[in-house]
Amino acid sequence: MLKRYENFLKEFDKKLASYFDNPNIMCKKGCSYCCKDADFPFSRLEMEYLMSGFQSLEKPVKDKIRQNISKIKQENLKAYDCPFLIDDVCCLYERRGLVCRTYGLCYLTDGIAKLPDCANFGLNYSKVFINGTVTDPIQENLRTDKIFQSDLAKKFDLEHGEIRRLIDWF
Repeated sequence: MLKRYENFLKEFDKKLASYFDNPNIMCKKGCSYCCKDADFPFSRLEMEYLMSGFQSLEKPVKDKIRQNISKIKQENLKAYDCPFLIDDVCCLYERRGLVCRTYGLCYLTDGIAKLPDCANFGLNYSKVFINGTVTDPIQENLRTDKIFQSDLAKKFDLEHGEIRRLIDWF
């Protein structure tokens, strides 16, 4: 299943690259706004993929991630910094979840444009976010559950399993 998911991600990332090729998107290496003070929906399949990458990390990095998880769990936070974010860099970037891959894009969900929060801080879409609306959102629902229902996901016969908050998988 993980190999099929990996193949799915290769095609999905190509599709996303065309969406991110937009002058209104300012995502770049080093920006970790979307990884902080948030909540992250992850499917069972995404967690298995993420954790298979975790196994290859060096012990000090694994220990830091475990400390981050413990702190979040102890504080029972509704919104939290991603435990895999170390020194403002995702230590498992290639294995990040769908919510991480799509963050920064403005897309339609149930007919309403879902604008990334970073638009409020002069980042993605801020130049076209006028009077509470955005011109030309992506005409596809990029919520995690909807991505797994897409024709592309069906092509790879993916069984994604339950979707939970990232922290609730621990």
